[in-house]
Amino acid sequence: MEGKLNKKETNCDGKCNISEGLQKGKNCKTAVITINVGGHLYTTQRRTLTKYADSLPEALVNGKIQSTVDADGNCFIDRDGSLFRHVLNFLRNGELLLPEGFREIQLLAREAEFYQIKPLTDALKTKSVTVREGSEATFLELTDSHDRSHGLRIYCNSSDFITRIKSRIVQVSKSRLDGFPEEFVVSSCAIQFKYFIKSESGARLVLKEDNTFICTLETLKFETVMMALKSDFKLLTNLDSCKGSIVHSDALHFLK
Repeated sequence: MEGKLNKKETNCDGKCNISEGLQKGKNCKTAVITINVGGHLYTTQRRTLTKYADSLPEALVNGKIQSTVDADGNCFIDRDGSLFRHVLNFLRNGELLLPEGFREIQLLAREAEFYQIKPLTDALKTKSVTVREGSEATFLELTDSHDRSHGLRIYCNSSDFITRIKSRIVQVSKSRLDGFPEEFVVSSCAIQFKYFIKSESGARLVLKEDNTFICTLETLKFETVMMALKSDFKLLTNLDSCKGSIVHSDALHFLK
């Protein structure tokens, strides 16, 4: 119940069903209406149900279509009563607000189509795409060819992870650049460090010709692995031809 009504101000009872609302509250914009949806009773304001023109709730309230009533005279709609609360909340708020972990988007979309509320249908389509993208597994691959022309390649189907690792690499490298070197960027999901040189100690150095960026491949791999583990990635495969530490592996595959 949205609130108590003043009978003198509204010229209608504080509570009325659809049929009463069409008679007593025809000109009462704040009439309170109770409807029965699949056995669940919902009480709301008339203006809430008539928010969207040409929707089923609006048509029922304004008498455009004939309604079935229950034993108490309330308009009866033979649909999912528990899901209707989300429909009603959308009518009240004008935006889609679902509880965390809600898993009945497809069922709710069917209800939105039945009630002919296009803004809700559109919002659910957007929500469905977002949930589907968020549920996809995140894959991370580090490939070390040990060859100067290929070097180290880091791929992740999450561009956000690549952005974070690029920022971390700038921090741990000897860099005089404002950001990550663009020449190492393959795409939003991949970076590749080619044309390294070997130092006297045997470390493989990745550097720009003007020496504005210098870092070892081992450091790049180590920082990527550490960020992956901190981000809850799980190591799936470790292809290690030399049986050394993880930073000497030929390929590492992670999944989250």
